[in-house]
This record gives sequence, C-alpha cells and structure tokens, in this order.
Amino acid sequence: MSSSVTMWSKLGNPFSPAFKRNLVMWDVPAELEIGVIPNRIYCHKNLVKPLEQAFRALIDTGRVKELKTWDGCYNPRPIRGYEKQWKRAEMEGNRQAGARFLSTHAWGMAIDVNAFENGLGKKPKLSAGFVKCFTDAGFVWGGHFKRLDGMHFELKI
Repeated sequence: MSSSVTMWSKLGNPFSPAFKRNLVMWDVPAELEIGVIPNRIYCHKNLVKPLEQAFRALIDTGRVKELKTWDGCYNPRPIRGYEKQWKRAEMEGNRQAGARFLSTHAWGMAIDVNAFENGLGKKPKLSAGFVKCFTDAGFVWGGHFKRLDGMHFELKI
C-alpha cells in the first residue's frame, strides 16, 4: 500500500474541512532557527515533534550546514507525473481512489530540502549523516524510493 493511501486511511481526506483542523502554523523555536531552517512551518500537527527532533539532530551533529534550501511542506497536490490520473479520479468523483496519486505533502506530512541538487529521479546528494537525522526522527527518505526523490522526507505513519 502506498504511503498516500495509508495517510488517507489513517488521517482522512486532506481536502475536507475536518482534516484541515489538523494543520498548524508551527512557530519554530528560536534555538532551531539556524541556517535556512524556517521560522514558521505550516504542517500537520503530528509532524511538529519529529521535525523538531530532526532539526535538533542536524544542529547537534553539525549537519545543519548541509541544509542549503528549504523547499516546502504542506502542498495539496498530486505526485509529480500523476496529475492526469488524479484528475481522472477527481472527475469521476472518487477521491479515495485518487488518493494513491496524491503527494504526502497534501497532508502536510512531508518536507523537501535542497531540491536544487536532489531532483526527482536523480541520484541524491544528501549525506548519510544528514539523512540519519531525519530517519532517526521517524521519517522515510525519498532517496530510497523506487523513483528517487532525494529532496523528500515524509513522516512514517
């Protein structure tokens, strides 16, 4: 089962008003605002603690210097390359079937970093130590996906 189908089954329809009550504007603690770590992040409330843990690990290990760009979190959209399939399911009125084509960003449960050098389908350039800061905090790294997505980390649920 894809992670987006799992998110749909566990978190619900990311376009519903009920779901959107789970989104928060997280004011990142001042001690974590180092380098390009943003001051505020709009995300699912369940992402806050793991992301805080990952940021602390980046800082504590000195890996924060490897974070060059913050490229987003919440973005209600299909997975890149699956826009037509998702739109077809939407037009048929079957959002749940279309869930498998949604990005986990639609739930605010994923982030992208250093996109400029970790393009979709390309060999990732993040160090193992950097990745470990996130995987130890409960994230899955897109650099291990069948279709490489080295910029992408999503919370394992």
